[in-house]
Amino acid sequence: MDKLTAGITRLDLQLSQGQLEQFMTYYHELVAWNERVNLTTITGFEEVQIKHFLDSATVTLAFQPRTGIDRARIIDVGTGAGIPGLPIKILFPSIELVLLDATSKKAAFLHHLKQELGLDNVEIIVGRAEEVARRTEYRERFDIVLSRAVAPMATLVELTLPFCAIGGILIAQKKGGIEPEVSQAERAIALLGGHPREVKRIMLEEFSDERYLVIIDKVSATPEKYPRQPGIPAKKPIV
Repeated sequence: MDKLTAGITRLDLQLSQGQLEQFMTYYHELVAWNERVNLTTITGFEEVQIKHFLDSATVTLAFQPRTGIDRARIIDVGTGAGIPGLPIKILFPSIELVLLDATSKKAAFLHHLKQELGLDNVEIIVGRAEEVARRTEYRERFDIVLSRAVAPMATLVELTLPFCAIGGILIAQKKGGIEPEVSQAERAIALLGGHPREVKRIMLEEFSDERYLVIIDKVSATPEKYPRQPGIPAKKPIV
């Protein structure tokens, strides 16, 4: 997996032989399951290495400092095929990871993959973020909340910040010209207890497009009335 290895090195990370084998298993299982479950439109070997695995690893640029991350509790909201959560789990095996998705077929793939990769401390939940975030065991319980390609920022923060503990961070992966989207979400971020830290451009030669990490600190508790009922954050975002 030369493409992944080279990119990981540029992120100042290293992959053991065991981790490389886990990523290889991930690739083969993703492609096999994708024939019957709609997991991804990206299936080429080099494309998956770059656009799924390396792209997931870029969230580590928001882990400053990286020391202590291996003890973090992380949730990936709208995880789909396990991106970016599972690649981060492979890189940092000691983290406690929760994968949340609303589709049971995708969750079945994640359960299978968890076994194939031999991963511990990975919980897979089928449900809507608006409902799961109201459960005591998940509300404001996570050090890091991850999300990629789920919703516009004003909607996304309502689906994700309720999971984030005070002192934790939300890392949203975004592409393209995102300034208007982030600006439009300022009211929602503040209302839900967040404070924008940084919009970080990903500067790796493997990516020809514009990729960003929107990093938001959780500075105060999310009001109890949020998130609103399923579907409302998307239909009526806080702007």
